[in-house]
This record gives sequence, structure tokens and C-alpha cells, in this order.
Amino acid sequence: MSVPARTVRRVILEAVKFGAVGGSGVLVNFLVFNLLLHGLGRRAMTATVLASLIAMGTNFLGFRYFTYRDRASRTRQQIALFFVFSAIGIAMESGLFYIGYHGLGLHGPVESNEVKGVSIVLASAFRFLVYRTWVFRH
Repeated sequence: MSVPARTVRRVILEAVKFGAVGGSGVLVNFLVFNLLLHGLGRRAMTATVLASLIAMGTNFLGFRYFTYRDRASRTRQQIALFFVFSAIGIAMESGLFYIGYHGLGLHGPVESNEVKGVSIVLASAFRFLVYRTWVFRH
């Protein structure tokens, strides 16, 4: 197998693992979000930020011990970078959610979940790039 083909295969496998961990984080994110917003009647922005923070914690464990377990050992710098970039991702996700929920008036249970989903997808693209480039480097 040529070097470029191996590289492509490795990146595809990494993206699949990232998707598996990220998918479980999305599930956690949606469950907590819906419990807080639609179940307990918390404010929308509180629900989205808390749900994202809880998902961030579960994602760290999945990325560190599954997706990127073959990369640099756990260091303070790696942990700090993960949480800094995750916080930026949460800010992006929350900002996008705010625009849809408050700016566009998408308040219903279905609409709020659609806005939440779009905001997660867009912020996750950012996270994938920065995690593989700066946090879990080879």
C-alpha cells in the first residue's frame, strides 16, 4: 500500500472513531439538554451550555482512551488544550444555538432540537480539526 493510501486510510479510521465517541457525546448532549429544557423547564441557554459541558467531559474520556489512545501520553498540556478548544467549541455551539433559538424564534421541542443538532455538527467540525492537529498529535 502506498504511503498516501495508508495516510488516507488512517485519517478515515480516525474520523470513524471520532464519530463514534462524538456520537455518544451528542447523545449525552441531547439527553441532558432535553431533560433540562423540556423536562425541568430550565432556560434554553442554561440547558445548552450545561449539556455541552457534560458531553465535553464524557468526550474527553472517549477521545483520550479510544480515538487517540495511540498518540502522546496524557500530559497537562494535552488536557489543557482539550478543555480550551472544547470551551471554544461550546462557545461556537452556544452562539449558533442562540441565533436559532432566540434570533429565529425556533422554540418548540422539535425546532429547538434541530437548532441544537445543527450547532453541534458545525462545532464538531471545528473540534475534529483542532483535536487532531493540536491536542492529540502524533
